[in-house]
Amino acid sequence: MLLDNLRLLITCNMKLRSLKPAFFLLVLFFIFFSFDSLAQTGIIRGSISEKSTGEPVIFTNVYLKGTTMGSASDVNGLYVISKIPPGKYTLMVTYLGYDTLSMEVDIQADDILNKTLVLTRSSIILQEVNVSAERQEARTETKTSVNKVTPKEITRIPSIGGQPDLAQYLQVIPGVVFTGDQGGQLYIRGGSPIQNKVLLDGMIIYNPFHSIGLFSVFDTDILRNADVYTGGFGAEYGGRISSIMDITTRDGNKKRIAGKINASTFGAKVLIEGPLSKQKENGGSSSTFIFSAKNSYLEQSSQIFYEYVNEDGLPFNYLDLYGKLSFNFGNGSKINLYGFNFTDQVNQYKTIADFSWKSAGGGTNFVIIPGKSAVMIGGHASYSKYSISLKDNINPDRTSEINGFNMGFDFNYFLGRDQLKYGIEVLGFTTDYYFINSVNRTIEQKENTTELGMYVKYKKTAGKVLIEPSFRLQWYASLATLSPEPRLALKYNVTDRFRIKFAGGLYSQNLISATSDRDVVNLFYGFLSGPDNLPDEFDGNEVTHNLQKSEHLILGVEFDFGRFISVNIEGYYKNFSQLSNLNRNKIYDEGKSPDEPDLLKKDFIVEKGDAEGIDATFKFDNRKFYFWAVYSFAYVNRYYEDINAQMQHYYPHFDRRHNVNLLGVYRFGGRMDWEISARWNFGSGFPFTQTQGYYEKVNFDEGIYTDYTTVNGELGILYADLNAGRLPTYHRLDFDIKKRFHISERSVFEIDVSVINVYNRKNIFYVDRITNEIVYQLPIMPSLGASFTF
Repeated sequence: MLLDNLRLLITCNMKLRSLKPAFFLLVLFFIFFSFDSLAQTGIIRGSISEKSTGEPVIFTNVYLKGTTMGSASDVNGLYVISKIPPGKYTLMVTYLGYDTLSMEVDIQADDILNKTLVLTRSSIILQEVNVSAERQEARTETKTSVNKVTPKEITRIPSIGGQPDLAQYLQVIPGVVFTGDQGGQLYIRGGSPIQNKVLLDGMIIYNPFHSIGLFSVFDTDILRNADVYTGGFGAEYGGRISSIMDITTRDGNKKRIAGKINASTFGAKVLIEGPLSKQKENGGSSSTFIFSAKNSYLEQSSQIFYEYVNEDGLPFNYLDLYGKLSFNFGNGSKINLYGFNFTDQVNQYKTIADFSWKSAGGGTNFVIIPGKSAVMIGGHASYSKYSISLKDNINPDRTSEINGFNMGFDFNYFLGRDQLKYGIEVLGFTTDYYFINSVNRTIEQKENTTELGMYVKYKKTAGKVLIEPSFRLQWYASLATLSPEPRLALKYNVTDRFRIKFAGGLYSQNLISATSDRDVVNLFYGFLSGPDNLPDEFDGNEVTHNLQKSEHLILGVEFDFGRFISVNIEGYYKNFSQLSNLNRNKIYDEGKSPDEPDLLKKDFIVEKGDAEGIDATFKFDNRKFYFWAVYSFAYVNRYYEDINAQMQHYYPHFDRRHNVNLLGVYRFGGRMDWEISARWNFGSGFPFTQTQGYYEKVNFDEGIYTDYTTVNGELGILYADLNAGRLPTYHRLDFDIKKRFHISERSVFEIDVSVINVYNRKNIFYVDRITNEIVYQLPIMPSLGASFTF
């Protein structure tokens, strides 16, 4: 497999010689900006960390007192303030829950001053500091259609058995549609899972969610931050046409051995972290480790606690392992080594005979801060593999596998209040897919693919206006296609409390889904490389490329009311100008039936579509009470060409007209050690394809010699129009109460009692087409969990 990827990379490099001149102009642009000048001003830069653990303090403001010069620390706790006139200043850092830090600094012309800042936790919590920091970021970052998620936000969601999970929090993000408790996937503003890219420390994760949709593969306690872009993302991201989820993990405690043990009626986990070499009190070099393991024993525990749900238990099994080594240097440079192994298994459940997937990989990422340059250099290199198989009692078996590498470099310049970022990324992967459709025609593919992307992004602050143009060139080697992709983000600070924002751009991708729209249980989540044998024409026009492409337009406003209330409203339009889909109607082998229409012989067909809607959020946040309300109104449309070359419309199975999420959290007690939370979700019904009737299906296994008068046929299903029906509405209330016991300064014991589906709503999972049995989503399920943190 490695040799195949190396051959692909060599082939890609050879083809670069024939690329368009624009590609080389971008390379020259990168080289030109690699030589920076301090222009008779100074720079102060460094890192910010927390004293007790050494963990970076992210997204906090660092500024020079009495001036407008400042910066925010990034996801690694690094900051840069540039273009500072020579002189003496007071450097200030303020952040919620920490003592304010100040120190005198002397800035010299043409000099870079490195300052490592260490914050100490405060016994006095200043809520206004947090609000000020958050609103400062809202004024200085475009932040269109992006949600920054930290463990603090995730733990506010009613947790299942005391295990708060990213999958549970993502369901309350505006624009996100969740299709169910069992086998559910996330669909983001009209984009299917295959169109959503998930990165873990720069490494591609092909399936981030388990079969029981309450849990992801990520341990919340190892997460540092997750940026969820629901659309309009910048040119630093490529290869997907709908959304991006960029997740960063923690480095591990730099001062002492620490950890957490958790067990509940659903599963258990253990986390251990600590230093390999300790960091000094005032910062400096260190090396750390962190390891996490979590699993589900629901198959066994459900037969004790939840026998009423299913007499044979709930056979949802998973095991997630993640480990990381971090080597941190005194000037803020660092290198990480990491690896993971995620598995998922469902055995003999309803119509499913056997379902499983496995995902594994490893890699490295790093940050380099050169001693005499204002640039920050980041990079990553990784390899990952994902395989999935499904056997059920209705459809033929299917399998899919994808494996490959991705690597890249990023260069980041801070130019006063402006910022320049550019980089290069290369990835190669192999896909292997096998499937037999409902008329016993085999669809299989094994293909190698290489992609190369280069981008540049510039943020300009001009008074009250933020302008952030970016541009990406994406080269798809297997398709010999170059995709130029301009993008733009804008923000206008009308006042300190009212802002208008915009984002848009062009996007492309090669991967397509190996999912059938007619699956009764839509668990199968496989991958295919973009095919090179699409139909020659679509909607009366020539098909000139084999990529999937989309165009995004997003317009929004932000309001701040008082110190604790904020409102965000965004309208969006995504035009999916070309999509590739498995051909549901294939009945002929292409090579044997050249005269038949493409719709009846091609493995894949071309479609198009669009998604438009409005997302509105309301947030109230103070020390004791947190309230989050989201309303989404959306249409998702798809169009395909029938056998008569007429365009036909359908709604994909994740089209949901109305979606409401309400979340409330109340904290009380002397040390805020009691917490009560509740979440209510309402969604209008999903489309589905109704069953019109049944017939005896003869497969003619012996060709023209088959005696159809004596052979025993199979039960065939007559389908109605594609997704013309609608399921009933979905709604569910979850409740959670937590109590923390502070055993010592560093040890906390927590008990968690939660209830899923409090009023036992019967939400439909699916209807068995053969028996007409209605299978429901999870009923009321109380759970008990306990954790010990040390």
